[in-house]
Amino acid sequence: MSWVTKGFMFLLLVLITIQFIQPTRNKSRQASRMDITRVFPVPEKINGILKNSCYDCHSNNTRYPWYAMLQPGGWLLASHIKKGKQELNFNEFGSYSRRIQQSKLKSIGNSIKDETMPLSSYTLIHRSAKLSQTERDLVTNWVEQMRYSLL
Repeated sequence: MSWVTKGFMFLLLVLITIQFIQPTRNKSRQASRMDITRVFPVPEKINGILKNSCYDCHSNNTRYPWYAMLQPGGWLLASHIKKGKQELNFNEFGSYSRRIQQSKLKSIGNSIKDETMPLSSYTLIHRSAKLSQTERDLVTNWVEQMRYSLL
C-alpha cells in the first residue's frame, strides 16, 4: 500500500471517528422568565422576525439543521452559538441591568441598520432569515421605542 493510500485511509478513519464527538446542543426545555418578550411588549410581527432571524444564535434554543450533526461543522456551529449568546441572549434579556438593556437595544438597531446581523454566512444557508428593508425598519423602530422607554 502506498503512502498516499495510507494517508487517505488515516484521514478517512479520523473523519469517521470525529463524528462520535458531538458538541452539546443549545436546547432549553423551559420557557425563560427573563425573555425579552416578558420584559418589553413585543408585537407579534417583531417577535416572528426575532425568532426567525436572531434566536438560533442569540437564545437558549437553536433549531439545528441536518449538517450540525457532521463534524467539524457542528463544532463550528456550536462555537458561533456560544459567541452569539455571550454577546446577546434574548432569553436572558430581563437579567441585564437597564443600562446594559439600553446598550444591547442600541447594538441590535445598529447591527440591523448596517446589515451586519444576521450574519451573511447564516443567511447564505438560511435564506428566510435575511431581513427585508421593511423588516429592518420595523425592528429598528421598535428597538428605538424600547430604548427610550428605559430612559
